[in-house]
Amino acid sequence: MPDKIHLENILFLDIETVPEKSSFDQLDDITKELWAHKSQYQRKDETTPEEFYERAGIWAEFGKIICISVGYFTFQGDTRNFRITTFHGEENKLLLDFKNLLDEHFNHTKHVLCAHNGKEFDFPYIARRMIIHGIALPEKLDLFGKKPWEIPHLDTMELWKFGDYKHYTSLKLMAHVLGIPSPKEDIDGSMVRVVYYQQNDLKRIITYCELDVLTTAQVYLRLRNQAILKDDEVKKVAK
Repeated sequence: MPDKIHLENILFLDIETVPEKSSFDQLDDITKELWAHKSQYQRKDETTPEEFYERAGIWAEFGKIICISVGYFTFQGDTRNFRITTFHGEENKLLLDFKNLLDEHFNHTKHVLCAHNGKEFDFPYIARRMIIHGIALPEKLDLFGKKPWEIPHLDTMELWKFGDYKHYTSLKLMAHVLGIPSPKEDIDGSMVRVVYYQQNDLKRIITYCELDVLTTAQVYLRLRNQAILKDDEVKKVAK
């Protein structure tokens, strides 16, 4: 049960991804062919691989991470705070910075990672991109040989399923039905590629990513039947 885990032992996270190249024509011929094959089952017959490339950020083999936002609880007596920070910049560097955070501060058995749909997207995506960059996986992402109950991952969407494997619920919908105030987001996931490549506004994407981390933490609190965070409990920490 989620209430068996101490809040300060959970690292909440969210990632934002985009296609690795800004346009399909920047790919080499082999990658173009592999992309056409990879995407053929998702594309409609009338949609070409080039037209579908705007969605390439969904796949770790054809996309890249542009930011990883994390949040964690701190307690001093009865005072509760939630601190949020973001790793961004060149993918190799932000992955190394994130790995260092895990290795230095979230490397004990008691520590777990939490994301919405994290088991299907965020956790494997980060691990795959680390491998692609030749970065040794931190213990929290290296699942080889682990039994299911040994995997240190929480997923708010999975917790909401209650055993229903067919059920998908967006973070926004969960927040709404659980009475969590909607954050003032000015973009959604479908806009990240355009904001990154065409508007060159990473700061705007970081704000969106951090709001999702906060919302994930709020949803997790509601799943534990605990009071959600107030505005003055949330602290932004500059890197």
